[in-house]
Amino acid sequence: MDLRENKFLSPLAALSANAVRRCKDFRHGKGYRQSFSRDADRILNSMAYARYIDKTQVFSLIKNDHLTSRSIHVQLVSRIARTIGRYLGLNEDLIEAASLGHDIGHPPFGHDGEKFLSALTREYGAGYFHHNLQSIQFLEKIERRGQGWNLSLQTLDAIVCHNGEIHQKKIKPHWNKTFKDFDSMLKTMEFKKKPDSVPMTMEGCVVKISDTISYIGRDMEDAVRLKLIERRDIPEKCLRLLGKTNGTIVYNLVTNVISNSLHNPYICFSLDISEALLELKKFNYDRIYLNPKIKEHLGSIKDMFRFLFEKYLDDLEKENRNSPIFKDYLEGLSREYQLNHANCQIVRDFIAGMTDSYFIDKIPGRLRPEYIDKI
Repeated sequence: MDLRENKFLSPLAALSANAVRRCKDFRHGKGYRQSFSRDADRILNSMAYARYIDKTQVFSLIKNDHLTSRSIHVQLVSRIARTIGRYLGLNEDLIEAASLGHDIGHPPFGHDGEKFLSALTREYGAGYFHHNLQSIQFLEKIERRGQGWNLSLQTLDAIVCHNGEIHQKKIKPHWNKTFKDFDSMLKTMEFKKKPDSVPMTMEGCVVKISDTISYIGRDMEDAVRLKLIERRDIPEKCLRLLGKTNGTIVYNLVTNVISNSLHNPYICFSLDISEALLELKKFNYDRIYLNPKIKEHLGSIKDMFRFLFEKYLDDLEKENRNSPIFKDYLEGLSREYQLNHANCQIVRDFIAGMTDSYFIDKIPGRLRPEYIDKI
């Protein structure tokens, strides 16, 4: 299989034989799975991956079974990225691993929850909260009772550098990173409000650009389904160059990426498509993500984040062993984890790992808004 990669993959691809890990992988030896394939399997079997099923993508506290969940989003990223990667001759196993793991660190209630949690972590001295950094925290410091999954540097780097919120026409890899470079990057990102780093592989660049491709049209479809927008509202340039349905938008973006990236040491859009995509992003932000109709309950959610954060901090300081932070979280982790993390970091990790339902369930009835119980 390694020989086949050498023969058929692009010279720009990351070879499985070149995967780098912090520790030698004794558990399985070489076996019949290549390195990045093992990474994908480990992520798929993680507890954090299982929690995707009940995590908000965009629309919180809305009862509609057809809205995109976080679990659907990561599968869409994986599918789109593998389609691009296959045509460009890149390593699909690495692409799949990074795609499946890229949002594992997302807290409950999507980017709004991320913003609320970040304000609290900064207030209590734990720096900014970023879901991509938290993904690394789960995969390296929390999963498997604190042992982590010993994933490859290439996979971890693609996960932490995936941010599809930041618009880029062209992404060129920063080759030859080491774990020392990676750890230094993590420390720097923790103290930046909007960190953005470039992946070390072409596969990571594909995942980064596919994150945008996967959500831009899908979020629009969800908004149409909820009657927040109509298709005729979409800007004319976007309609003309990208289309008015998710399927057409994905097809046009993927086709453009492949056409402009083939045989090049970077991943990019053409100028006109990049400009149309940026305009569609702005449209989505103004008409969907900032729409007052989906923000009406955010004040209550923000208050609930503060209540839980301060409650669990108090429980840790008083060593309240009956608290969920002990019974549902710390009792399953190594002593080393507890010694190496401040109380505010432990609370951050606990809340970030919650599903939407678990989060709400931990709010006492007297503090829980009536509308939540009616959903």
